[in-house]
Amino acid sequence: MSAAREIRIPASAFEQTADVLRVLGHPQRLRMLELLAGQKVTVGALAKAIRMAPAACSQHLNLMHAHGVLARVRDGRTTYYTVVHPHALALLDCIRKHAGSPAPATARKRNPN
Repeated sequence: MSAAREIRIPASAFEQTADVLRVLGHPQRLRMLELLAGQKVTVGALAKAIRMAPAACSQHLNLMHAHGVLARVRDGRTTYYTVVHPHALALLDCIRKHAGSPAPATARKRNPN
């Protein structure tokens, strides 16, 4: 790679992406994201589906909401969550595409030198 290569992605885009990846870098949150894809779901229904305590599930959902990954809509006393981040579902597609794929040889074999 040439050192003179043009920088095309602004630093702020990397920072925003890293922030969202940190939030989504938890197996339970990724599972929640998968279950929320294309639908609105209550905390109770989601907690039951992933076998998690509703309070713990709610904390994960609140964190994803605070980082702009999810939106929540109230209907009386019921709150529904849905995915609103434009690229969150693309991340799931990438995971599906590569799930079960062997790690590249360079990642499997570490050079001790």
